[in-house]
Amino acid sequence: MFRFEKSFVFLFVAVCLFLLSCGDSKPEIVAMEKRDSIPLLLEENVSTLISDSGITRFRITAPQWLIFDKRAEPYWSFPKGIYFERFDENYQVEATMRAREAIYYENRELWEFNGAVEVKNLADEVFTTEQLFWNNGESRFYSDSIIHIQQKERNITGIGFESNASLTRYTIRKPIGEIPVENQQ
Repeated sequence: MFRFEKSFVFLFVAVCLFLLSCGDSKPEIVAMEKRDSIPLLLEENVSTLISDSGITRFRITAPQWLIFDKRAEPYWSFPKGIYFERFDENYQVEATMRAREAIYYENRELWEFNGAVEVKNLADEVFTTEQLFWNNGESRFYSDSIIHIQQKERNITGIGFESNASLTRYTIRKPIGEIPVENQQ
């Protein structure tokens, strides 16, 4: 009889556990955002080198880099700022660019730099603005914002700006203030 009770108790406990585990409960479903709002990549403290024809030409550093590949217009986002350095053939920094935020639109090959944008070109001129675009396909910089250009001898200010890739030939659409002109005969 002792054996029967022991077996019965064990069987009873096993059946109770089985019935409890086979309840009507369903797995919890966690709501997920649409895939187009989730970045494919989220990288922190990025520093990368870019070469051209086997020669290191640029360094890009950024506190955060996100790639949104499933958007209608895929883009890269640098929401915490970005810094570029351009090197000469001796790896000396010859030009720089920084901005508080940047976005690169892949399909249009267009960079948008926002917030305290500052660029130093090869001629040691410093360009500052709140928004600047770089169109890679057209190899040109442009902006519709106020732009300040600090040259060695003078400062130039205007609204709207367009330039070649090296920022050495540029046009200010609406100059503001006095602009000295050399008298040529």
